[in-house]
Amino acid sequence: MLEEFCNSTFWNSSFLDSPEADLPLCFEQTVLVWIPLGFLWLLAPWQLLCAYKSRTNKSSVTKHYLAKQVLVGFLLILAAIELGLVLTEDSGQGTTPPIRYTNPSLYLGTWLLVLLIQYSRQWCVQKNSWYLSLFWILSIVCGTFQFQTLIRTLLQGNNSNLAYSCLFFISYAFQILILILSAFSEKNASSNNPSTMASFLSSITFSWYDSFVLKGYKKPLTLEDIWDVDEELKTKTLVSKFESYMAGELQKARRAFQRRQQKNSRQNFEARLRGLNKNQSQSQDVLVLEEAKKKKKESGTTKDFPKSWLVKTLFKTFFGVLLKSFLLKLVYDLLSFVNPQLLKLLISFASDPEAYAWPGYLYSVFFFVVAVIQSACLQWYFQLCFMLGVSVRTIIMASVYRKAMTLSNSARKQYTIGETVNLMSVDAQKLMDVTNYIHLLWSTVLQIVLSIYFLWLELGPSVFAGVGVMVLLIPVNGILATKNRGIQVKNMKNKDKRLKIMNEILSGIKILKYFAWEPSFRGQVHDLRKKELKNLLNFARLQSVIIFLLYLTPVLVSVVTFSVYVLVDENNILNAEKAFTSITLFNILRFPLGMFPMVISSTLQASVSTERLEKYLGGDDLDTSAIRRDSNFDKAVQFSQASFTWNKDLEATIQDVSLDIMPGQLVAVVGTVGSGKSSLMSAMLGEMENVHGHITIKGTIAYVPQQSWIQNGTIKDNILFGSELDEKRYQEVLEACALLPDLEILPGRDLAEIGEKGINLSGGQKQRISLARATYQNSDIYILDDPLSAVDAHVGKHIFKKVLGPSGLLKGKTRLLVTHSIHFLPQVDEIVVLGNGTVLEKGSYSALLAKRGVFAKNLKTYIKQTDPEGETTVNESSDEEDDYGLIPSVEEIPDEVASLSMKRENSLHRILSRSSRSKGRHLTSLKNSLKARNVGPKLQEEEGLVKGQKLIKKEFMETGKVKFTVYLKYLQAIGWCSIFFIIFAYMMNFAFFIGSNLWLSAWTSDSKTFNGTNYPASQRDMRIGVYGALGLAQGLSVLIGNLWSAHGTLHAASILHRKLLNNILRAPMRFFDTTPIGRIVNRFAGDISTVDETLPTSLRSWVLCFLGIISTLIMICMATPIFTVIIIPLSIIYVSIQIFYVATSRQLRRLDSVTRSPIYSHFSETVSGLPVIRAFEHQQRFLKHNEVGIDTNQKCVFSSIVSNRWLAVRLELIGNLIVFFSSLMMIIYRDTLSGDTVGFVLSNALNITQTLNWLVRMTSETETNIVAVERITEYINVENEAPWVTDNRPPPGWPSKGEIQFSNYQVRYRPELDLVLKGITCDIRSTEKIGVVGRTGAGKSSLTNCLFRILEAAGGQITIDGIDIASIGLHDLRERLTIIPQDPILFSGSLRMNLDPFNKYSDEEIWKALELAHLESFVAGLQLGLSHEVAEGGDNLSIGQRQLLCLSRALLRKSKILIMDEATAAVDLETDHLIQMTIQNEFSHCTVITIAHRLHTIMDSDKVIVMDSGKIVEYGSPEELLENSGPFYFMAKEAGIEKVNSTALEHQDPGVTERL
Repeated sequence: MLEEFCNSTFWNSSFLDSPEADLPLCFEQTVLVWIPLGFLWLLAPWQLLCAYKSRTNKSSVTKHYLAKQVLVGFLLILAAIELGLVLTEDSGQGTTPPIRYTNPSLYLGTWLLVLLIQYSRQWCVQKNSWYLSLFWILSIVCGTFQFQTLIRTLLQGNNSNLAYSCLFFISYAFQILILILSAFSEKNASSNNPSTMASFLSSITFSWYDSFVLKGYKKPLTLEDIWDVDEELKTKTLVSKFESYMAGELQKARRAFQRRQQKNSRQNFEARLRGLNKNQSQSQDVLVLEEAKKKKKESGTTKDFPKSWLVKTLFKTFFGVLLKSFLLKLVYDLLSFVNPQLLKLLISFASDPEAYAWPGYLYSVFFFVVAVIQSACLQWYFQLCFMLGVSVRTIIMASVYRKAMTLSNSARKQYTIGETVNLMSVDAQKLMDVTNYIHLLWSTVLQIVLSIYFLWLELGPSVFAGVGVMVLLIPVNGILATKNRGIQVKNMKNKDKRLKIMNEILSGIKILKYFAWEPSFRGQVHDLRKKELKNLLNFARLQSVIIFLLYLTPVLVSVVTFSVYVLVDENNILNAEKAFTSITLFNILRFPLGMFPMVISSTLQASVSTERLEKYLGGDDLDTSAIRRDSNFDKAVQFSQASFTWNKDLEATIQDVSLDIMPGQLVAVVGTVGSGKSSLMSAMLGEMENVHGHITIKGTIAYVPQQSWIQNGTIKDNILFGSELDEKRYQEVLEACALLPDLEILPGRDLAEIGEKGINLSGGQKQRISLARATYQNSDIYILDDPLSAVDAHVGKHIFKKVLGPSGLLKGKTRLLVTHSIHFLPQVDEIVVLGNGTVLEKGSYSALLAKRGVFAKNLKTYIKQTDPEGETTVNESSDEEDDYGLIPSVEEIPDEVASLSMKRENSLHRILSRSSRSKGRHLTSLKNSLKARNVGPKLQEEEGLVKGQKLIKKEFMETGKVKFTVYLKYLQAIGWCSIFFIIFAYMMNFAFFIGSNLWLSAWTSDSKTFNGTNYPASQRDMRIGVYGALGLAQGLSVLIGNLWSAHGTLHAASILHRKLLNNILRAPMRFFDTTPIGRIVNRFAGDISTVDETLPTSLRSWVLCFLGIISTLIMICMATPIFTVIIIPLSIIYVSIQIFYVATSRQLRRLDSVTRSPIYSHFSETVSGLPVIRAFEHQQRFLKHNEVGIDTNQKCVFSSIVSNRWLAVRLELIGNLIVFFSSLMMIIYRDTLSGDTVGFVLSNALNITQTLNWLVRMTSETETNIVAVERITEYINVENEAPWVTDNRPPPGWPSKGEIQFSNYQVRYRPELDLVLKGITCDIRSTEKIGVVGRTGAGKSSLTNCLFRILEAAGGQITIDGIDIASIGLHDLRERLTIIPQDPILFSGSLRMNLDPFNKYSDEEIWKALELAHLESFVAGLQLGLSHEVAEGGDNLSIGQRQLLCLSRALLRKSKILIMDEATAAVDLETDHLIQMTIQNEFSHCTVITIAHRLHTIMDSDKVIVMDSGKIVEYGSPEELLENSGPFYFMAKEAGIEKVNSTALEHQDPGVTERL
């Protein structure tokens, strides 16, 4: 039929049976024309529909678009001309074949359709249609045949169809032009991400990324250079899509969970009934015990939770991507099996000298085409999978963050901050990894089945011998792998322990330095590290055995298969086709068999992570239903019979509280330690679980927590907390919160950066910033949890007056103030007295005193009266408050005096110069001078950064190539001798590899010399034997190399860790002030684990890959020496691509890790500040911040994924070219080569693509991982403090007297900052009691730091008992002094370890110290006594108990010099009194220096040092100082102390017990 249609032959096989083969013209004009056209017309409707759906605004007409339309227009004209020609020629006799009409007509329609499609794409973002590009490629490929046929016809001199031929050639040229045009992408101004605009060819080859790689090569990339991700990959879009599916799935899972619970409870109930009948006779005690055991067991077992919804949700969210990647992987897998078949054809072609040359060339081209299609499929499959992985990670990270915002307290108690961060980092990463492999679950099975099928075709049943060996090795590998998993789990535990200790060491580094405890903790870390390295060594040994087996597998398999094949039947002869095709198939089979166990294990790991995430994300949300918001309510806060608890299993902390608080009231909440004051505040914030009752609240809330929560950022950011800046209010708040003088001291004023957790601020500064944040937010209700505990007395007074009090900034607002400071109570509207979680009393100050209840009793205890009549006067004179309380001082002293004490730095010289004149005049002049200073204290925006303003140094990010010295350092640590042997072993491996390949080709050439019957058995056995031996030698040499390298690299890791730890412990304190803990821990966690595990693996792989490529190239060149000519240009291209890529990739990796850590630190910051964030209702702002952070990180990850694909496509092309050229060589030189050589060369060349790819991957891996060594050496080279012990040792009993002399002593914190102590001179005699006072920042704490040489002198010296402390070792000095520090820091471990880490003291001594510190009864009451485990940071003890433990540490030391740093700031008055008594009695024979915040603690000192801005302004006994009106006199007057009469003052003023 088609013959009539064309009027010529349609098909005849004789056409192909000649050296000059060709296809019939009719076939070319029908089938080959209709294939591309059919493709276009079939897909057109769908394409037009898609374009219609995804339309945006029409874009302007570009030259590019016009050029394409014009060229298609030309094609249309050509088709019309051809049709015209046919019609004019046809004279109606029917001689013109129908094909001549139909084709031009078809083309006319087609070109019109193409014009329409290109026009419709104008509305899309993606202007180039992928399917038009495919149509052009198909059309050109199919046209080639007709093109060459027409040229041949013309060359033979047949000019009958000249016009048509010319038309065909012109239109063919136009099509090629259009294809070239389609390859270019159109630019679009609206989209800043070129991937959305890239044309089809540019997308397939990732060419749109070229410009970026070039930029990365020219200069180190920064975040600004990286393109944003598409809208649909942004966190917000992904999470909203995920959450819409999650809601439904979680609902289902919860229902299933409830059904499980009901079923379990029924079963339990029945079991109980059965049990009860038996146990009725049992005594009550036994039952109680049983009950307790059961409880313990229940809490121990894992609780059930809604399961198996996460995977379903993710599957639904990413269904499209999964489908696309499934299809790509399928195509790739099927094409993998085309190569062995082509190889087989090529070998048989080479073995047959009679064959025509053209099939050979055709096979070569096919080799190339198949490889290119494979590459494209594989790279896009990877691209989709990795993108999917990143999206999954993004979703998990964002969801965990979201969940943390709403998680209920009982659920949150199950996770430490570290564990939650782990969910976000580790578990998200695990899921990300498994999504990359997810398709291998079915793909490996498919590959195994197909390989076995094709092998069966080659070798028949003897295949199963080889497959059997493989299958047998799987369980062996499995057993080894599970053993390895066990070791790894054990190691994770060791690593966790080590990191926990490191974390604590770094958090409490100051204490370690004060007490000279570093060696003890260093020992603990070293012990753990030893265990860890021992495990790692076992792990590496097992790993080497596994690799040995992996290497042995293909050799064993081929030996066994070939032997069985040859031995089974005399007639089976191993020829080149069979041998090399089988080897290629075995190579394909190796991959799925190796991967399958890995996929399974990573899926299992991910399933553990999935469960953890399901538990967390499915956890209960905070139930705030008990907190009712009512804007029309008449009271500000009302508790109605409210009971709240922190944990459902425990009894209620707040019990049946009924309490009304009126709008605008200032209510003080008082009570002893542990009476539930903070819990009451938390209950109002909705942080606790409701038992019954409810709380009604009217208006918005601001909250100041007891432990201030400060974000890492500037002071200004912390105060504004996301609100708009109102300069006037901002200045008011700064002034009222007494922050202006602090800003004077801080570099950069309010733009000074605060470290993590406010590390570089004093407790008082943190508290005031926290208060300023709340004050700045204009809320209705202020919940203030003891904000005055950490500030000095006069500052506290100032704040009370300017912020909290009746005339403060917050007047008219409802204020709930938890406080220990009794002297503010007369000014509050109402006092609520709490005890054991219930309200004991409530009323105004006078009413409560008159009532003589709990409150009056407590007050009486603290104000020890001298005369009994005085007592009654106190209680009755509430109307003439002038006698006591704060009222007189407020009336007498003008309002600037509070600021006077604040601004003391600037006014001290005035006070000193004027103290002789009359007090009144002095005050007015001072008032005026202060006013003058206060006029509009506008903050000048500082140009540039002030010296020292940036505290936290930006993490040092190396740019450019890693220096070669870093590699040398690492190799040196391994040892040069080891390196030589390792490389030698690996080289032997490849020598054996080449040998076995040559042997195999010699073996196959036997098939030509002998035919089946006369093949000598001895020859056959020798062939098998040697082949097996060479294989075994290969495996052994790898095993030896691996074992040796495991030992070497672990040796290096242990050296690096030891150096790092020793050096960090010897770093000076200022290093820890300027370096966030996280950054140092990161060196010990991430970087050390890289050096332990990742770096050795990637180095080993690199060496093996490199040698593998070299050996393959040697083999190809041995067969065809001319191939070297091709290798040279290819390797130049290869190396240059690699150089470009590595520069970009390295920087992207760095940016990835630099952008990732802020996500985690912001997260842990959020978790620790949740109550504050929720109270201010700023959840949305923080979520937004987190999303922006994740997106920033995501664009770096996205870019590095694309850079990997960009590289892989180019390298695979080089690999494919090597295969193509080597196959071409085989055809060109086929006369000189035999089939076995062809097989031997090509089966190895086929592997080279993967290896080349892997080599670059390993190069960049190694370079990325060596960065860890670079970062570790950076910290190994941190400067050290003075040596711990020097040759100059102090005498054994030193210091025996405890005399301290400062002579012109100067010191500064960091070299670039000003002096903190400016030339201090004073003598402290033996056993004197010295008090040091001065406002925040006066240099009080610096004084203690100098005694311990935490700060080294910048001038002058300190001598103790005649020895200059700078002349002896640090430990000799620090071990002889004792300090009770400001923050009571404890370490996790036993109580005993916290008191005596070196086990120097006996139990009796320790118990004695505890008794003196009033802790004996508490410790004796603990189940484990001294072995009681202290939680991380001492969280399971109250702050008061921690402070007492620090006191017992001091009591144990019994040194002659004791320094107390505001040690009583966090204790209630009772405990404070106990501490004072103990110190008076126990340290009477010591020199005691007390840095005081409350004046009454030092009123009985022998001498008082008054400090101000780094100088001593007064020094003398308290009596002397009170007599002349200097700074001390005013401080004392402010605190209500008029003369020294220990603490029993006739004026009995509650201010005596002043808490500053």
